[in-house]
Amino acid sequence: MELPIDHFRLLGVSPSANAEEVLRAFQLRLDRPPKQGFTYEVLAQRSELLRLSADLLSNPAERQSYELALIEGSSGLELSSNREVAGLLLLWESNASFQAFKLAKKALQPPQAPALGSGRESDLTLIAALACRDASIEEQACRRYASGADLLQEGIQLLQRMGKLVEERKTLESDLESLLPYRILDLLSREKEDDISHQEGLMLLEDFVNKRGGLEGKRNSEKIAGLNQNDFELFFLQIRKFLTAKEQSKIYVNWYRRGSEDAGFLAAFALIASGYSYRKPELLQEARKYLRNININGFDPMPLIGCLDLLLGDVTQAESRFRSSSDEKLKDWLDNYPGETLGALCDYCRNWLKKDVLVGFSDVEIQTVNLDDWFASQEVQVYVEQLEAKGALGIAKAGFSFLSSLAPEQQIENNSSRTLEEKADLPMPGGALGENFNESSFKSRLDIKEIFLRSNLVEKIVSKYYSTFELIKNSDFKSFILKRPIYTSSLAFIGLFIVGTSLGVLTQRKPSQNNDLINISKSELVKPEDIKNRDNGSIKIENNKEKLDFKKSIPLTSLDPSNQEIKSLVESWLEGKADILNGSESQFLSSVARASLFNRVIEQRKKDKLLGQRQIINADITSINIVQKSDRRIAADVELNYQDQLISSSGEILSETVIPSLKVKYIIGKNKKNWLIVDYISGN
Repeated sequence: MELPIDHFRLLGVSPSANAEEVLRAFQLRLDRPPKQGFTYEVLAQRSELLRLSADLLSNPAERQSYELALIEGSSGLELSSNREVAGLLLLWESNASFQAFKLAKKALQPPQAPALGSGRESDLTLIAALACRDASIEEQACRRYASGADLLQEGIQLLQRMGKLVEERKTLESDLESLLPYRILDLLSREKEDDISHQEGLMLLEDFVNKRGGLEGKRNSEKIAGLNQNDFELFFLQIRKFLTAKEQSKIYVNWYRRGSEDAGFLAAFALIASGYSYRKPELLQEARKYLRNININGFDPMPLIGCLDLLLGDVTQAESRFRSSSDEKLKDWLDNYPGETLGALCDYCRNWLKKDVLVGFSDVEIQTVNLDDWFASQEVQVYVEQLEAKGALGIAKAGFSFLSSLAPEQQIENNSSRTLEEKADLPMPGGALGENFNESSFKSRLDIKEIFLRSNLVEKIVSKYYSTFELIKNSDFKSFILKRPIYTSSLAFIGLFIVGTSLGVLTQRKPSQNNDLINISKSELVKPEDIKNRDNGSIKIENNKEKLDFKKSIPLTSLDPSNQEIKSLVESWLEGKADILNGSESQFLSSVARASLFNRVIEQRKKDKLLGQRQIINADITSINIVQKSDRRIAADVELNYQDQLISSSGEILSETVIPSLKVKYIIGKNKKNWLIVDYISGN
């Protein structure tokens, strides 16, 4: 047998080691033989091989001749048959575990298989078991998790065939099970062309979830792959990014049939995503039955089923679903929508698709949701005709003319429309993150269970499986995720989803997240001579600005506020919010914002206080552009120079964010007397 090793590595010395160092290493190796249970014969042969290497390397003439042979390309050590096992033992000790395992496995197979029950068989089996585990660990260190798992499987099969080393086999089996989630991620995250690996990953994933008793983990799940429920949810978050909507719908349906109710909810969303993206309305019909069968306390499927009715052309039925909802705020919002009822249904449906449904799939990349395109599709029209829904055909043929005629700014505003009455303060569908979510400081501020929906639209399910990359940093599972460039890039998984990524839910909540970051203004108003572009309602802030006392105009009661008064109102909101989040009081914040926004700031401060933290935020307005103005409603696009710091009670900076140009749309409405900040949308 030829060992793929030289005398230097076999003895464990550097090629530059002198004779004294060689002899010292030799003696150390003799004094420290392996203690795993090898026979006396193989340990004696090991000592003999070490002595031969030491003699050669400590003899100047022989060493010079050997080094010359190495330079000329000689490699490996030729061993006689009676020294092969000792050579493999030394090969394993020299950290060549993979080669040692493969050679030991080969030596245990015919025709060179040793006699049953012999010491040679025992030693070779033990070498194979030890080398197999070490080789797998080395593969894992290089992030080749599937390869490491394959090695463990080979070792387990070998030990089963030999009928030996039961304890070692159990160790390998335990290692293999712990490696399962990483192995699945490794297989599924490979290039799309590697279909064999992808299908293997899908099979392992399905088996894994079935063993756990579904997504909820009903069968003592912590003993399966070593993941508790929170870690499993983080693992599953990564998995979804590598699966198509069709693949996800298939596996969710299988899990649902096995009793996983969470899977039924996700199956509905995956079917809707696939149906909408690929213009297959029949999949929306299939999704409807899963939504109807979901039995979760507090979950109201009516608005979601209403959206499906709308997409399938039955506007009357869609409105009926909304009005039969148990959510009084939803019905109040629908009644007070500033436009036609159909427009409200379309806004709600569009927002729901974009922020809750069409996220977390490898094959769905939709930046905007265009219902015109959906109803203009021939496949959709044919299907709607089959359903004999004339209302939908009318919409499709009309091309949603009343929506298409809206300017982009108006469409954005409609997506976030609210009445000024507090009773109509309804969050539009979408997202698992609270409106005060701060991505950069998430790790230290929120528990995993605190980021779930305030709205009951997708409560308890979407919140589990739509999340952000920052969640992973709170988990013991991070040791794998943070090492994988393919996963960390997807928080670029925020551009994802994610982010991005973009994640989907994260994308949906970024507006709220960034809006809550805009909490202070030390901004300076311009002099009248510095105002530019007044004709089109735009104010550009010049470098040389003169600071005015914007609080003089608070509360804002003008019938027709000037651009400067509107800017002062926004600045008052920013400064007042920043004061409260910094632990101070604000005398005017409640006078510039509706009660719901004011209460959000108070609640956020309470959370920070419980954690012993406070926020220092600076946001300077660099430009403001009035894009819509009436006697009851104003919309302004504002650009901010933004910076924040999260400070602990000891004064330590826990996190810091700098955004030189943050764009926010502010919606301002008038109650009986005052103009108030009603809502805001970041990133427009």
